[in-house]
Amino acid sequence: MIQPSPVTVPTSPLEPVASFAELVGYFGLHTQPPHHWRIGLEHEKVGVRSDGRPIPFDGSDGLWALLKKTEELDFVARLENGHPVEMWRGDDKISLEPGGQVEMSAGPASSMAEAAAAMRSHLVELRSVASAFDIRFIAGGFRPFGQLNDVQWQPKRRYEIMRTFLPEQGRQGRLAPEMMKRTATVQFNFDFSDEVDAAQRMRMGFGVSPLVTALSASSPFVDGKPSGYLSYRAAVWLQTDENRCGVIREAFLPDFSFAGYAKWALDVPMFFIVRQGRYITFAKPTSFRQFWQQGVDDGPLHHQATIADWELHLSTVFPEVRLKKTVEMRGADAAPLPVSFGLGALWRGLVDDPEAREAAWQLVAYASVDEREAVRREVPHAALQARLGSHTLADLAPELVRIAAAGLSRLAGGEADAKLLDPIAELAASGRCPAQAMLEDYDRLGGDPAKLIDAWEHQ
Repeated sequence: MIQPSPVTVPTSPLEPVASFAELVGYFGLHTQPPHHWRIGLEHEKVGVRSDGRPIPFDGSDGLWALLKKTEELDFVARLENGHPVEMWRGDDKISLEPGGQVEMSAGPASSMAEAAAAMRSHLVELRSVASAFDIRFIAGGFRPFGQLNDVQWQPKRRYEIMRTFLPEQGRQGRLAPEMMKRTATVQFNFDFSDEVDAAQRMRMGFGVSPLVTALSASSPFVDGKPSGYLSYRAAVWLQTDENRCGVIREAFLPDFSFAGYAKWALDVPMFFIVRQGRYITFAKPTSFRQFWQQGVDDGPLHHQATIADWELHLSTVFPEVRLKKTVEMRGADAAPLPVSFGLGALWRGLVDDPEAREAAWQLVAYASVDEREAVRREVPHAALQARLGSHTLADLAPELVRIAAAGLSRLAGGEADAKLLDPIAELAASGRCPAQAMLEDYDRLGGDPAKLIDAWEHQ
């Protein structure tokens, strides 16, 4: 039985943190009653020229110029070093990932159908300004054309630190530059009502995340050729930084709680802290626990850990299911829009309906933690043919879709969301993933980037 964590935090996010309870209490500040639950959709898109080349940041037809152009759509720029890095219009945000992937974070929606409509409107707007720059946006979890060094780094301080830090983690950080520069994902964020509710969402989310990765697998190409993977994006994450990525084993324990997540995050090495706009790094790998206990010297100054530092640190850990102000489901490739929207409907049905949440967990509860880790490593190659213990994911997928549909039937707005499930139901019934259709396109079109872009462009 989980004992509710006290909601105890400093009166100011800039005051030093005095106790572990204050770190844990941060999560309790963000609970929402069920009638206020919303879904947040974050969608990354790979931009290419008509011949498949990546888009530079600078120049009259580059990504910064594209962002600047969205001011005509009433977006307002946030600048860093004189360049636009985010564009805001109300709660909607357009931003650039380290390799120029264009991300849209839509404002909170009451249903997946509402979120999908907002994302389609965003794409219509974005394409209306991108066409003048010869920029096309294609579906998939990994940039299919060109090589790593063809893609520029965004000169954003946060990313400059990450690109140095992550590869230094040895073999497990070997593919971190690929993650930053060439991967693309779609993410779904959900509110939670209390600590038990959040823990249940996370346990179920970790449990079924391999199924979602398999259903969304849409990154079979590297450097313009088939790679032997169906989700190379998922393979890249296996060698990014296992200290901060993957599955949190403690999440499967019956007493997992805010404190359990906080203990895990405390021991993850930090990238940096920010003071008055300055990014301050550490001379050696330093966990948040060490920073909290010892502080850090910055010339004549000594900095102590604050809740603002904790909030920043929580944004720099990347498990398949992440806890911040919401519970974030992070395990999907940025598949074609019908699939991405279907995944959002799937998650909503499984997450927001308690009966479906428990049924989805029971579907995969038989597996050991080692079997869960094994399937995470098999999914990039095998997608739905990967095995979770005694079952293939293809065995489990149709029932997961049925559970989600039943959950949606009990939720407000669920009828419209259930219609979005059709592409996912088709994939689950066939045992296929989008990557297999992409490979067929590649053979049919002779690997010609211009023709493949026409086939894979977001519509």
